[in-house]
Amino acid sequence: MKAIAPGKLILSGEHAVVFGRPALAMAIDRSAQSVITSSPGESVEFNLVDFQSTDSFTVRALRDMRDRVLRNYRFFLEGKLGIRDVLYKPVELFEYMFINFLDGLHLKLNESISIQTRSDIPIGCGLGSSAATVLSAARAVGHYFRVDFRPDWYYRYSMEAEKMQHGYPSGVDSYIAVNGGCALFRDGQAAPVPLPRFNLYLVNTGTPETTTGECVVEVKKRHEKSAIWGEFEGVTLGLEEAIRKNDMEAIRRCVRENNELLVRIGVVPEKVHGFIRAVEMAGGAAKVCGAGAIRGDAGGMVLVIDDQPPSRLCQEYGYTITSVRGDPLGARIID
Repeated sequence: MKAIAPGKLILSGEHAVVFGRPALAMAIDRSAQSVITSSPGESVEFNLVDFQSTDSFTVRALRDMRDRVLRNYRFFLEGKLGIRDVLYKPVELFEYMFINFLDGLHLKLNESISIQTRSDIPIGCGLGSSAATVLSAARAVGHYFRVDFRPDWYYRYSMEAEKMQHGYPSGVDSYIAVNGGCALFRDGQAAPVPLPRFNLYLVNTGTPETTTGECVVEVKKRHEKSAIWGEFEGVTLGLEEAIRKNDMEAIRRCVRENNELLVRIGVVPEKVHGFIRAVEMAGGAAKVCGAGAIRGDAGGMVLVIDDQPPSRLCQEYGYTITSVRGDPLGARIID
């Protein structure tokens, strides 16, 4: 059996959503997939194809790991540990989700299973790769155990895992991966918005030196009490209205304003900002569409809205570009 879950693209409101302000996000045609196979025995194997990592554990070992991760997370909340130190290696994100899912729904493992995951969502570039991969695995596990698909359950278990990786997740990645489509998201609640009908391009400026969790923690430290979040909210609501009307002039204006706000909170590297300025001078609009970066030259993915892709400009900066479309569907079984 195979399950997939889509990645996400934040059109407006990244970082602001952590402080209770709205974010406008959509599922994209990039996805993570998980395949489950079974065999005699009593172990759980996690095969992370993209990391070339395979590990096998007993249920008891998974519970011991969960206790240690939860202890580390408490240390993080107390300021005694950095968010990067909560999990020791990528597979622990999936171990944590699995054992929480198993115990939370009072399920019993009667044979060995292998969970193989892979993704065509760029890792660490603001496209929700971890949430999509975790949810594809959770959806496959739920189907294997014949658990009814309750989106709220899957959202909750994904969020518990995301905390261990990102510290203070907003929930938007998990919500979009579960439900698909486009939505205005705030405090765990979402209102549907039509999927955009205009050209969207993703420019990969490189994997940031800092993780999403590190960026969120630093922005929280510097700007938690700032009035700038009200400005983010105004831009996000303006973009929502513009998308509903398909008003391209207003859409470009809102995206440019959102970029300036991201620059002000310090998550747009100078080189990336130069690229965005060049896109604007040519008549387009662009912005970092993930957490960005608080140091280094790379800022992850940049969203470009223009009639034509800025291919020559990307070549000049050494960036790669691809078109992207919305996905109306969320986590689902496909085989």
